[in-house]
Amino acid sequence: MSAPSSAGAITIGTYFQPHHLEAARSYYGRQENTGFCPPGLAKKGNGCLPPGQAKKWRKGAPLPTGVVYYDVPRSVVVSLGPPPAGYKYVRVASDILLIAMGTSMVIDAMEDLVR
Repeated sequence: MSAPSSAGAITIGTYFQPHHLEAARSYYGRQENTGFCPPGLAKKGNGCLPPGQAKKWRKGAPLPTGVVYYDVPRSVVVSLGPPPAGYKYVRVASDILLIAMGTSMVIDAMEDLVR
């Protein structure tokens, strides 16, 4: 894991490591945790996002207004480990993001967890 600098900031794109991805995939890879996706959206392979909503976020930028995000399930947070102070995990479609609290800047992401 990337060590925070003296200011407590984390370098964009360096937080999530292979063990984080493994923990997230082990949860979202189970059928009961994939959630319901209508067949028409499921075959698009975009994480069950409606048309026009795919990948509106990017690392190093705040989450755009209108992007819907959800809390990451507690069991996933436990396996990932708590986020650094001042940050939180959120789920956007089939991605888990680490965002800065207050600014909602996307610091890092694990993408396409649900296939």
